[in-house]
Amino acid sequence: MSSELLVDLGEDPAAQLGQLKLATLEDQQWPADDATLSKSETDISQPFDAASPHLPWDHPFYDIARHQIIEVAGDDNYGRKVIVFNACRMPPQHELDHHKLLMYLKGTLDQYVESDYTLIYFHHGLTSENKPSLSWLRDAYREFDRKYKKNIKALYIVHPTMFIKTLLILFKPIISFKFGRKINYVSYLSELEDVVKCEQLLIPARVKEYDNKLRASLKPTTQPPMSPPRSPPLPNQVFGVSLVLLRQRNPDGDPVPVVMRDTISFLSDQGLEIEGIFRRSANVTLVKDVQLRYNSGAAVDFREMEDVHLAAVILKTFLRELPEPLLTYQLYNDIVNFTSVSSDSQVMVMKTLLESLPEENYASLRYLITFLAQVSANSEINKMTNSNLAVVFGPNLLWGRDNAMSLSAIGPINNFTRTLLDQQHLVFT
Repeated sequence: MSSELLVDLGEDPAAQLGQLKLATLEDQQWPADDATLSKSETDISQPFDAASPHLPWDHPFYDIARHQIIEVAGDDNYGRKVIVFNACRMPPQHELDHHKLLMYLKGTLDQYVESDYTLIYFHHGLTSENKPSLSWLRDAYREFDRKYKKNIKALYIVHPTMFIKTLLILFKPIISFKFGRKINYVSYLSELEDVVKCEQLLIPARVKEYDNKLRASLKPTTQPPMSPPRSPPLPNQVFGVSLVLLRQRNPDGDPVPVVMRDTISFLSDQGLEIEGIFRRSANVTLVKDVQLRYNSGAAVDFREMEDVHLAAVILKTFLRELPEPLLTYQLYNDIVNFTSVSSDSQVMVMKTLLESLPEENYASLRYLITFLAQVSANSEINKMTNSNLAVVFGPNLLWGRDNAMSLSAIGPINNFTRTLLDQQHLVFT
């Protein structure tokens, strides 16, 4: 994986720009747009949920969402939301409204840009038939201001070609050095394992096939490492272990795992007034160190480390690494279809669903939601409303059996989580 894409242009970028014979985007003679969008199509302030499940055919973004070009894939290994862009799913230019695609991308990012996030771009499949026009690149350049760039922690370009590398070189004078350092080339899918578990990504079959062809074309001595197999659990393993087994190991039989009790106890004491709690990532070395200590049976005291964001990431990571989600696979369909339940029946239906959970799941969920209600009660200070918390925790409470999280499912899961937070005082009575 390479991140050495851009170099510092020195104190006088204008002079360097002249030497390179390149003009800024504003100076380019851009082709006229084929069509202009009405205000209703470009006004992002309108109510918009990019993660709405199965958008109706008359929804303004239906024709974009149905291609599944953009997906949200849970959290990466650093506790950051993962946004995926699939070039191979872009139809030919004449079949796709690229202006709407830009608005749809913005609408998706708007839900996550207040948090640290990672963008993964699968480049394979971009051809002369489906690549966007220069006018689309111009619009993107103008639309994505500092709000979107500040919290993106990494952009991974998977299977880069000479075309994309050349394009980045041409854009070098107008890309800030700071942002350029966030861009990484990824030659093989196995390299992504350092960042995110590939099994949770909805990687298109075409991309997987291309990756296999690249591997097959290499000499045996230059073969990149395959994704490492799962190692057998340690005797005191905590992460990636079922709640039932964790309870059996617990001397006092507490159904709530020690990681949840430790992190929530510390965060209840130290984190309720921290702005953006659960939105920031943590040092990956510290995260792995804490996980190793738990898995080795050692005690962990977050008060010694005094790092609220580390504890927050450990809590989300523990939930995400459960072999079965806290809300269980059995409830997946009921939760994804919960939006069809009438508002006056939602509390009763939710209560019935949750009471069907195994005892360990129910107790842990209640413990977590009760804490998150405390976080939300301080939202004027920490900026974490029930809606914001649902966006963070929804993908960590439920996912499909294939471990992947599609954009069509994440909307109803987040909606269920938000409703649970809104009504928790009625549901858990």
